[in-house]
Amino acid sequence: MTTRPHLRVGACYDFRNPTDSPLSWPQLYGAVLDQIAWLDELGFDLVWFTEHHFVDDGYLPSWIPVAGAVASRTSRIRISSDITLMPFQEPLRLAEDLAVLDNISNGRMEIGVGMGYALHEFHGFNIPRAQRVSRTEEGVEVLQRAFSGERFSFEGKRFAYNDVRVTPTPVQEGGPPIWMAAMGPPGAERAARLGLHLLPQGAADQVLDPWREATQARGIDPSSRRVGIIRPWLVTDDRDRDWPSIRAAERYKAGIYAEWLTSSGDNVSLQLTGNADPIPQTWVIGDEDKVFNDMCEFIDAYGITDVVTWGCPPGFDPEQMNESFERFASGVLPRLRERY
Repeated sequence: MTTRPHLRVGACYDFRNPTDSPLSWPQLYGAVLDQIAWLDELGFDLVWFTEHHFVDDGYLPSWIPVAGAVASRTSRIRISSDITLMPFQEPLRLAEDLAVLDNISNGRMEIGVGMGYALHEFHGFNIPRAQRVSRTEEGVEVLQRAFSGERFSFEGKRFAYNDVRVTPTPVQEGGPPIWMAAMGPPGAERAARLGLHLLPQGAADQVLDPWREATQARGIDPSSRRVGIIRPWLVTDDRDRDWPSIRAAERYKAGIYAEWLTSSGDNVSLQLTGNADPIPQTWVIGDEDKVFNDMCEFIDAYGITDVVTWGCPPGFDPEQMNESFERFASGVLPRLRERY
C-alpha cells in the first residue's frame, strides 16, 4: 500500500522591488535572507524561488546564488524553484550547480522546471520560442542522467555532450527531486512521462486528472508523487487593516502577468481561469481557525502535498509578514502536521 507523502509548507520569493519600495535591492535581499533563516527556525519545510528576466522591478533572474546563500544560513528547510525556465538553461552546467548546492545543503535541494511563455524573454536570449518544448524535455533528461552519478553521452536536437560525469555527485540518491509546471493536458502528460512531481496551474480536470492518469499508466501510483502549489495565506484578526496593501501588490503583479500572457499569443489565460474546477491560488485570509479549516478543505480537495505562501509581496519589507508567519507557525502548522 502506498503511503501518501506528508504535507510540507513554506514560502516563495521573487525579490520584486518596485520603484516605490522602501528598500534598495541589497536591503531587500538581506531582509529576505534573514526572514528565511527565521522560517527555518520556526519549522517551515520549504522555500521556493521564482525566475523571470529583464523586468524593471528586478524580478529574480537567477535563483542559484540565492539558494547557496540560503543553504549556508539554514539547517533543515528544503530549497527549490517554482519555476526554473528550462529553455534558458545550459542543462549540464545547471546539473553541476545543483550537485554542488546539494552538497552545500547536505541534501536539501529540489528543482521545479517549466517552459516559459513571455515573448520578451525569448527575444532577449535570442532563443526561438518554438524550441521551448524540446529544450525543456532535453534539459530534464540531461539533469536526470547527470544526477545518476554515472558517465553518459547525450545527443538531442538542442544539446549534445560526450562522455561526461558530473562530480561531486549529489547527496540525495538520484539527485535533487525534479518537478514540472503544467497548465494543460500536454504539460501534465509530459510531467508524467518524465516521471516528475507536479506543479499544477489552471483547471484540475485539465492538469491534475491527466497527470494522475498518465502516471498510473506508467505503473506508478500517483499518490506516491508530490503535488505542489502557491496558495498564500494571511493570518490576521483584522482583514480591513492588513489586506488592502497586499491586494494592491497582487494587482501590481497581475497587471504585468496579464501583459505577458496577452503578448504571448498562448491560450494560457483561459487555462488559468477555466470554468472546469480551477485550482484556487487566491489568498486564504482570517484567524488561525479559518486559515486551518480553509487549508484543509483545499488540500483534501486537490490532493496537495506541498503548499507555500508568498513571503514578501512586491513593495513590502519582509518584516511586514512576520506576524502572519509567527501565528501560522504556532496556531496552524502544528494542526496541519497532526492531520497530514
